[in-house]
Amino acid sequence: MGISRDHWHKRRATGGKRKQPHKKRKYELGRPPANTKLGARRVHVVRVRGGNKKFRALRLDTGNYSWGSESITRKTRIIDVVYNASNNELVRTKTLVKNSIIQIDSTPFRQWYEAHYALPLGRKKTAKLTPAEEEIINKKRSSKVQKKYKERQKKAKINPQLEEQFQTGRLLACIGSKPGQVGRADGYVLEGKELEFYMRKIKSSKKGK
Repeated sequence: MGISRDHWHKRRATGGKRKQPHKKRKYELGRPPANTKLGARRVHVVRVRGGNKKFRALRLDTGNYSWGSESITRKTRIIDVVYNASNNELVRTKTLVKNSIIQIDSTPFRQWYEAHYALPLGRKKTAKLTPAEEEIINKKRSSKVQKKYKERQKKAKINPQLEEQFQTGRLLACIGSKPGQVGRADGYVLEGKELEFYMRKIKSSKKGK
């Protein structure tokens, strides 16, 4: 018995049984879920209706994530699955689905920020910079370029909660793509009210344990 996506096998809203109008059809078929796990990239190509292709990701460990307030996107490593509104089992098994809340590596975003604003981000005051980082932040610049950076620095304000996350090296993000259909786990970094909401949810789910 294949997986079917028809509706005629269900009872009516009143509880009455429906008669079978026809046998199963190819256009009513369903396929097993991808259950994309966290691990080295493995994607299968599935031929679907109309000769089109779906990319069934079985394992993924990276994705493109957008930092909305700074309007930049960087490819980064997925570290962990921390929350899923639909099912806690998907967190335990580290399954990647659309709208999963995950932790991603903050390094690509921190490197961009420090190069763009010439300001350190997510570092303790006592922490020493490496020679390469020192070169980027405290580089000798002409007065014209220095003026440009000064103007940028006026707008370089970051949410305190986000800055805390940069200190840990992990950012909370949400998956916006469907890994089982497009073979990618892309999404966006959580900020503002949305970040506060999910931080509360994660905290309460940990308390429940």
